[in-house]
Amino acid sequence: MAEPSAAVRAAGRRLVRRGALGVRQTVARRKRLLMYLAILGPGMITANAGNDAGGIATFASVGADFGYSLLWLLIPITISLGIVQEMCARMGAVTGKGLADLIRERFGVRWTALIMLALLVANAGVTVSEFVGIAAASELFGVSRYISVPLAAILVWTLIVKGSYKRVERVFLLMSLVFLGYIVSAFLSRPDWSAVAVGLVKPEFKLEHAFLFTFVAVVGTTISPYMQVYVQSSVVEKGITPENYAKTKIDVWVGTIFAILIAFFIVVSTAATLHKAGIEVSSAADAAHALRPLAGRYAETLFGIGLFAASMLAAGVLPLATAYSISEALGFEKGVSRSFREAPIFLGTFTFLVAVGAAIAIVPNLPLIRVLLVTQVINGLLLPFVLFAILKLVNNRELMGRYVNGPLYNVAAWLTAIVVTLLSLLYILSTLFPSLLRF
Repeated sequence: MAEPSAAVRAAGRRLVRRGALGVRQTVARRKRLLMYLAILGPGMITANAGNDAGGIATFASVGADFGYSLLWLLIPITISLGIVQEMCARMGAVTGKGLADLIRERFGVRWTALIMLALLVANAGVTVSEFVGIAAASELFGVSRYISVPLAAILVWTLIVKGSYKRVERVFLLMSLVFLGYIVSAFLSRPDWSAVAVGLVKPEFKLEHAFLFTFVAVVGTTISPYMQVYVQSSVVEKGITPENYAKTKIDVWVGTIFAILIAFFIVVSTAATLHKAGIEVSSAADAAHALRPLAGRYAETLFGIGLFAASMLAAGVLPLATAYSISEALGFEKGVSRSFREAPIFLGTFTFLVAVGAAIAIVPNLPLIRVLLVTQVINGLLLPFVLFAILKLVNNRELMGRYVNGPLYNVAAWLTAIVVTLLSLLYILSTLFPSLLRF
């Protein structure tokens, strides 16, 4: 057999080198992907918990009532949410303490007790709404709430009480992936993408009660006090330090962008169908029902699955955030990886909220709207106090050292706090005294 020529041998060597290079590049890409997946956690979970049953209902109403005209609001909200979440995550990494812990140390027991009481009442009410969301989603698929709600409560309780932090985090992250269904649902709705682009870049504001109410509700449902408590406490429990905080900062911002992107597609899907048909919605389940004849059975199914996953995620995160805050405020042991003997107040508070939330959610003819209004008013009153406490803490050089806010970041953070405060006050006024804001 003749020996291959020099040219053939050279060509063979080049192919081998290219193959080896391709393998190395593939391995490198996989390593980068694995590293990225490894850092996902507190930021992704917290931001997506904000897209709960109430959040989905709010964004569905935005699309149904105003079409694409409020999409531009999602851009400043992304920045504001990311800034607030990042400050809390950074405080957790630097101090090794939760938000309620720092508030108790720096502002005293009385202020802490007042804030924690308001947070407990508000979160208990919103927890009920999450189990109502689970009931509504399951009934879309023909499963009675008397079966789905108790099973969901048992599942959430078992996951938290019997699981480790890593397991809880993984399950919550998997639930977050279900939100991708809203993207598919939006494309099935066949929106007018040119109108979507205009809605994103052309701000529209009207001095009308309904518009103002919706505008404020969007901000209120996106930035909630329990989210700040949870992200800081989970950063602490995960053992994140200033040395490895850079990856968590990426997680916070990626989680924020992902969560607002899902809100964007909820608005787009309902604007393309319900707004076009002149259909109003008062709940996320209404939106899912209404999508079926307009965008097909699969759009309704995806919307329903997203509602169920969102409610399950928030039904776990909300009671957890409350348990963290109460335990930190009172100086008790806390942590998902702890047993009942080690952290009775923490796990007892969590168990109480899950049990009460599930029990109330299956009460026939529940006046849910009234419950939600009361809890939203409490959250609206509480949010400014929490935001200004966060800003005072994160700018305390004795506490944060070189990790205090920079000048530019501080301007954006204070502007966020002031705007959110004003909008919260307007929201409270529009809830308690609607006649004052009828232009």
